[in-house]
Amino acid sequence: MDYREKGFETFTKMMGEEAAGRLRDAAEREDFMSASAALSLDFPFGAVWSRPGLGMRERSIVVISTLIAQKCYPELKNHIRIGIRNGLTTQEIEEILIQAIPYCGFPAVASATGPVLEALREFGLGGDAQTPEERKML
Repeated sequence: MDYREKGFETFTKMMGEEAAGRLRDAAEREDFMSASAALSLDFPFGAVWSRPGLGMRERSIVVISTLIAQKCYPELKNHIRIGIRNGLTTQEIEEILIQAIPYCGFPAVASATGPVLEALREFGLGGDAQTPEERKML
């Protein structure tokens, strides 16, 4: 199996058939940024996520932590969804945020809380927690 097929298989497990189909369609077109879609199937999902050595939960923890540090909040929201599908609990996601505070800073983690809660709410999780924006703190 080549990286494209591995990537499609891995992405399907994490995001479902509909989202995987959209990504594959984007990768197969010959228009603006279709090469980027192809690379995302081939490299992160085909070559990296499918490697042995770490489970999907652990890989989600690494990616979520990295996205918080890079302040890539829209992508963070997507990877919270993936993390939940990979078995992360709400408590574990909260602990990832807390663990990031001394390394990324309170502002980065506070800003990450909004996208994290939005993703949790899509799954009926997060309880009555409010984002810093909802609490009028940001």
